[in-house]
Amino acid sequence: MEAKADSKQPTASERGGAIGKTDEKQLEAGVYPSTASEHSKEGGPASKETIASAGDGPGSVEAALDVADESAPPDGGYGWVCVISAMFINACTWGINSSYGVFLSYYLTHMPPLFPEATPLDYAFIGGVTAGCVMLVSPLANLLTRRFSSRVAMLLGCALQFASLIGASFSYRVWHLYLSQGVLYGLGMGFIFAASVGIIPQWFQKRRSVANGISAAGGGIGGLAFSLGSDVMLRRLGLAWTFRITGIVALVVNITCSLLLRDRNKKINPDIKMFELGLLKRIEFLYIIAWGGFSMLGYLVILFSLPNYGISVGLTMQQGSIMGAALNLGMAIGRPFVGFYSDVWGRINVAGALTFACSLTVFIIWINSSSFGALIFFGIINGAICGTFWTTVAPVAAEVVTLKELPSALNIIWLSLICPLTFSEVIGLALRQTYWDVESNTERSSYLHPQVFAGLMYLVAALSMLLLREWKIRDEDEKAGETGPEAKFGKGKKKWVRWARV
Repeated sequence: MEAKADSKQPTASERGGAIGKTDEKQLEAGVYPSTASEHSKEGGPASKETIASAGDGPGSVEAALDVADESAPPDGGYGWVCVISAMFINACTWGINSSYGVFLSYYLTHMPPLFPEATPLDYAFIGGVTAGCVMLVSPLANLLTRRFSSRVAMLLGCALQFASLIGASFSYRVWHLYLSQGVLYGLGMGFIFAASVGIIPQWFQKRRSVANGISAAGGGIGGLAFSLGSDVMLRRLGLAWTFRITGIVALVVNITCSLLLRDRNKKINPDIKMFELGLLKRIEFLYIIAWGGFSMLGYLVILFSLPNYGISVGLTMQQGSIMGAALNLGMAIGRPFVGFYSDVWGRINVAGALTFACSLTVFIIWINSSSFGALIFFGIINGAICGTFWTTVAPVAAEVVTLKELPSALNIIWLSLICPLTFSEVIGLALRQTYWDVESNTERSSYLHPQVFAGLMYLVAALSMLLLREWKIRDEDEKAGETGPEAKFGKGKKKWVRWARV
């Protein structure tokens, strides 16, 4: 009888396997558990005592797993409140930044010049500095989040963002804009972005890409609203009050949503390195960095140049702002679908295909468009796919590194984007050619060279994803122990399915 009873007890290896499967589920869900001893040091859910007690009697393994499962994403519930809050935060951070094209067009065309000592490259550099500072401060924001909480980092970002916009409203020299609308706004947005971007994956597992897509769509919604609103305010109220009203709206929305957002760090208890520099020795990770860098070189040229391009072909400033709004409308519509289909057709597949499609829209539509209707069409189509990187970077990176390495990998990716984001629009405006139009007696600009530059950057980015795709398939075959020419391709229908979902 004793032998029979003992046979019903799980063996040590079976208990270890069960716990290992739970940790694997947590990793797939975006949870970053450490070893049992590490959890016991931090007081985590799966302490050494909990795991040791798994062998004390029947049902103890299940009890241990119940404790460990507290860190698993609930896949809904209050997570949807976090999704909506993150969407509004993106609207009042990235959305405001997306409307910079309207400000850029206003600076370039206003007569008399608002800042006489400023050059077009100064204005382009201000927008680039903003985006670069977002990436620069992200590691510091992550450190602040782990030391205190996500909410502390976000509220600090809200204060810096509000101070930047109010400070910009009193600017009368171009270096004032550099410090306020450029550096300080970028730092504020960086704290908010870095502290909030990791919260959604903590709440979702099966619907993670859709949830990320909905929250990322907020950038497009905000860009649409602030592009149209800023144009009206600039024409009717002037630059100073446009900054002030925008700052007040952003402060109210961001503080409210920061208080509603909740991270699950106490349950997850992550133990993550700030930087894992060994990732830079892996060619597959360098492919992702190349994809992001080249994508961003084209992305900001499109985002910031489109409104002024409309003016250069004879449209009004109001029509130029509508074109910028159409681009952001495309982002709002397209990003949730990009997130959904990346789960269906493969994350690397969708990211690479849409990056290539973005290049085609530039070469086929934008270069050949000069009418208001055609440019609106380009804005919506291109807007839906030009920001694919922001929607898919985390899922794509998770295909290459372990989920425990993912936060460190993202920190390195953010830093690698500083130069592309800072200098993208500067390069675009430097490539622009100006000439005097005798018929209209006005100065015109030719954007052919910036357009070609943007299209080529997306093309190189797509090539990087093609190389990553080839590596991923080969890596899967090696892990499965497959060799030979048929290992990568499979046979018949399996070949198509294998290549379709990577």
